[in-house]
Amino acid sequence: MSSIGMNGDTGHSRDDGNPGFGDAHHSSHDPFRIAPKGSAERLKEWRKLTFALNAARRFRYTLDFKKLEEQEKLKRDPASRLRAGTNVIRAVERFKQAGRGAEQDDEAPAGFGVGPKTLVNLLQDRKVTDLEKLGGIRGLAGKIGTNLEEGIKDDPEEIQKRKDAYGSNTYPKKKPKGILHFVWEACQDTTLIILMVAAVVSLAAEMYSEGPKEGWYDGTAILVAVLLVIVTTAGSDYKQSLQFRNLNDEKENIKLPVIRGGERKQVSIWDLVVGDIIPLSIGGQVPADGVMIEGHALTIDESTMTGESEPVKKDSKRPFLLSGCKVQDGQGIMLVTGVGINTEWGQVMASVSEDNGEETPLQVRLNGVATFIGKVGLSIAVLVFIILIIRFFAIDYKKPENKSASAIIVKIVSIFSIAVTIVVVAVPEGLPLAVTLTLAYSMRKMMADKSLVRHLAACETMGSATTICSDKTGTLTTNKMTAVRAWIGDAENDAASSEGIPESLRQTVIHSICLNSTGTVAPAKEGAEPVVSGSPTESACLGWGLKLGMDFKQTKNDTTVLHVETFNSTKKRAGVVFKNDKGVVESHWKGAAEIILGLCTKYVNQRGEVQPLSSEKVDELKRVIEGMAAKSLRCIAFAYRPIEGSNVPTSEEESSEWHQPDDDLILMGIVGIKDPCRNGVREAVERCQKAGVQVRMVTGDNKFTAKAIAQECGILKEDGIVVEGPDFRTWDEDRLDRDLARLCVMARSSPTDKLKLVKALKARGNVVAVTGDGTNDAPALHEADIGLSMGIAGTEVAKESSDIIILDDNFTSVVKVVRWGRSVYSNIQKFIQFQLTVNVTALTINFVAACSTGEVPLTAVQLLWVNLIMDTLGALALATEPPTDDLMDRTPVGRSEPLITNIMWRNIFAQALFQIVVLLTLNFAGNKILGIENEPDHDRLRTTIIFNAFVFCQVFNEINARRPTTLNIFQNIHKNYLFISIIVIEVILQVS
Repeated sequence: MSSIGMNGDTGHSRDDGNPGFGDAHHSSHDPFRIAPKGSAERLKEWRKLTFALNAARRFRYTLDFKKLEEQEKLKRDPASRLRAGTNVIRAVERFKQAGRGAEQDDEAPAGFGVGPKTLVNLLQDRKVTDLEKLGGIRGLAGKIGTNLEEGIKDDPEEIQKRKDAYGSNTYPKKKPKGILHFVWEACQDTTLIILMVAAVVSLAAEMYSEGPKEGWYDGTAILVAVLLVIVTTAGSDYKQSLQFRNLNDEKENIKLPVIRGGERKQVSIWDLVVGDIIPLSIGGQVPADGVMIEGHALTIDESTMTGESEPVKKDSKRPFLLSGCKVQDGQGIMLVTGVGINTEWGQVMASVSEDNGEETPLQVRLNGVATFIGKVGLSIAVLVFIILIIRFFAIDYKKPENKSASAIIVKIVSIFSIAVTIVVVAVPEGLPLAVTLTLAYSMRKMMADKSLVRHLAACETMGSATTICSDKTGTLTTNKMTAVRAWIGDAENDAASSEGIPESLRQTVIHSICLNSTGTVAPAKEGAEPVVSGSPTESACLGWGLKLGMDFKQTKNDTTVLHVETFNSTKKRAGVVFKNDKGVVESHWKGAAEIILGLCTKYVNQRGEVQPLSSEKVDELKRVIEGMAAKSLRCIAFAYRPIEGSNVPTSEEESSEWHQPDDDLILMGIVGIKDPCRNGVREAVERCQKAGVQVRMVTGDNKFTAKAIAQECGILKEDGIVVEGPDFRTWDEDRLDRDLARLCVMARSSPTDKLKLVKALKARGNVVAVTGDGTNDAPALHEADIGLSMGIAGTEVAKESSDIIILDDNFTSVVKVVRWGRSVYSNIQKFIQFQLTVNVTALTINFVAACSTGEVPLTAVQLLWVNLIMDTLGALALATEPPTDDLMDRTPVGRSEPLITNIMWRNIFAQALFQIVVLLTLNFAGNKILGIENEPDHDRLRTTIIFNAFVFCQVFNEINARRPTTLNIFQNIHKNYLFISIIVIEVILQVS
């Protein structure tokens, strides 16, 4: 929205190349330091070189290269797929019409004067002559029962009636994958297939040699264990797919303004109906098919639908608007004529499936870790297999009972099953699962904290943020603005007072406020105040106009707008040219006070007379502005000048190229708008600073207002630097090296200033998070490591360039995102510590036992059960740990900091050593220690005790992993019901 830019703030961005973990030059040497995000070719080569029997399971949470290639083709020509789809749709529609008879009338629904097919054809053909046949814009509005000024009735029955007649603004989506699909995918795991085959062979051989009564146990047990792994894996995958689908639905649920019943209100894009009146502004999206009612320099990017590379300027000759296109410039109002499946965009989107094949930096690193551990496990499995085979034929084969063919087959299958199961246990495919679980959990919880994640990698990267460049308006402040002071008629007074203002000046100011605004004022209903709508800045200005006695509707009706200059964050002003009821044409401007003052050569005094603006008067007015700004007020000035009506172009083509005069202006007044700081912002800023995250304010307001707010929020330090955008542009590299670290506030910034700031901070090793709301903020949002767009004030272009949408535009929500980002990283580290401890222990005891005794204490079935605890239940328990308060007491995780810290290595080896000593002691001396030497089945009793000891060691290890760096591992454990439930389930299942 053009008015949004008036709040003075602009935004920031993301680095697709290095989201914040690890440096690429480490990748070839250290398996625990994997490049954060490589090209698709590098990932392909890596997977080719990676020997992983269970690749289907290992890579189920990572990129699908086939889909990736399709996406790359679409990126190279983003319009091609959509154009192809729309061309097919048109051909089908024409074919249907030919079959039925193209001249058949389209029956209009009851209560309306035009049928839905006529409206569909109107937008498909986009011929002005077809629109004229319907009576033009007004005739079409009459046929669909819409008042062009007040919109449709805001009544549920009216809305439903229109949905029944013309359809709803939704489109059918492809049916989501069911649970059976995920079961089938889980069954594709190579190692599980091998185990199932081995189990069947073992079952047949043992039943043949020992009889069905005794021989069914081992083979059936392995089959049941494999089935349990498949069901658990499929259930986990299915749950995650549902969560990501729900998040995608939330991302698509755009809120936008509509005019209903004469009032502007926010509704969901899904609730739009034919006949709705929708204001359009720069950076927004055309939410449905329609025609332009009026527009000022309205420029639409239609490349995705028509293939037109150049933006299309809309006017009476080209009034048609296509759903899904972006507003590149200007503003306008549209009448909706087609929604949902009755638009080309809806029909194409119905045929496009949602793809969540996004691979995060942490998943890439963990796949590297899993590959390294898998190779070690595979080597040990091969060694165990060779050793056991040699021992069998060298020693056990000499026993009479082992000489039969069935006995040999059973033994070989048993040894092979153990070796394959060691591979299953050794390869920690639970690592990528843990990332998926913790991301899904964090994304769901972040939604409750008013943050919508668009890119998964941002969850991880946010935990590494070292600086946050925040907007002021609406982020650090409430965005609920009120005019409190005003300089008008050469005197400064309370804004609520209109006393002493000359009538001619009052009327001129009222016209300027009313006509140079994108907001609206709905007439007052009985016993109520008029309803003001629009951006907070526009609402504050209109509210001031009402205090001055403005009649919004009457003023609009008595004047004719000839030209509009929309606001943008570069020129920081907006203009309008209009003809009043006396036939006088005037050019009016409003914007940043010091900028408008610089364009003025005259002012209006207390008698309503125009006087020259002397240098002394300019200095006096600057002091007025600085005085208001020192009170944290935003200063907006209003100025005008009469112009010749003949100089204003009348044709739409000429008007779009004409620039409204902005020199020799007459200053009318300056208004000071109060936008108080949000509650809790100062505490949130202090939490960030304590956590090693520097907060910087980047705003379009003047230096004095920015400084006052920064001091109030605790951003400006004693040695901090406040700089204005034009000055910052002159900083060279030496100045950046010297002063950038102390820069706390940038005032009067433009989007290019913010982009320079982001690049400079990143070049000096910072991980940068940036907030933004305007279309011009898109480059900075894209450049930053984490782009944070505003859900309320942000344009659709800004949101699409961002990684995370802050739904309530609140800085405290940004701090919560940092907390969740650190929680994601911390949870993954907890699971890595847990998993590697199990890997080291299981591999060591099986290898040592196989080499020394020729038997392994943990059988295939037991190892599969341990694998289930490790991969699925362990990941679920540790990946869903909520953030802890101590996370914000640590410094940010560096870009190249190792994933496994020295403390984690200490914990892993200490725990593994303890478990190995206990389990090997039980294995070699367990019969004597436990006093079961004389028991007839003492070996089975010993291995059962070893198995139980091993499992309970992992249960205790799971609890230890909750707090890797603190002594009190039980801290807040009673608050995590899911963790307690999983531990209880594991214990019950193990005991039973």
